[in-house]
Amino acid sequence: MPEADTGRDDLAAALYQEYGRPLLAFVITLTAGDRLWAEDVVQETLIRAWRNADKLNREPEMLRAWLYTVARRIVIDGWRSRKARPQEVEEADADTVGVPDESDRTLAAMVVYEALRNLSPEQREAVLQTYIRDRTVNEVAQTLGIPPGTVKSRIYHAVRALRRALRDRG
Repeated sequence: MPEADTGRDDLAAALYQEYGRPLLAFVITLTAGDRLWAEDVVQETLIRAWRNADKLNREPEMLRAWLYTVARRIVIDGWRSRKARPQEVEEADADTVGVPDESDRTLAAMVVYEALRNLSPEQREAVLQTYIRDRTVNEVAQTLGIPPGTVKSRIYHAVRALRRALRDRG
């Protein structure tokens, strides 16, 4: 092994020993807590330091500033590339692709329809006018020619009956 590479290896080991943990902590905050990505960033930062060993200022504060700047730039590049490319997803297996099944929805509609049929005609009309046609109590009262309090009472009793019917049907 040439002597220049031995010096570089010693530098890489020394940098990791001295700056590895604090650099990792710093990068974890930049990666929004993604530890695996942060570890990759620290590794890439140290590789760049190793490649540029002959150009690095060995003064501790300058070295630290260089490492943190390089790490920050690597993370920024990572964020940019993640935004530029859609996230990769595995192709779904044809046997596991879900097909929308309307049977649950149809069954629920049938249960609600049956529950509505069991209401008195007055209660059913009050529920249909307020919930289906989206009218206010006062509008329903005016349409049906009854006091608003009567509409409220019919709705109250109808909703209780619907709850009981739906609960009984599961």
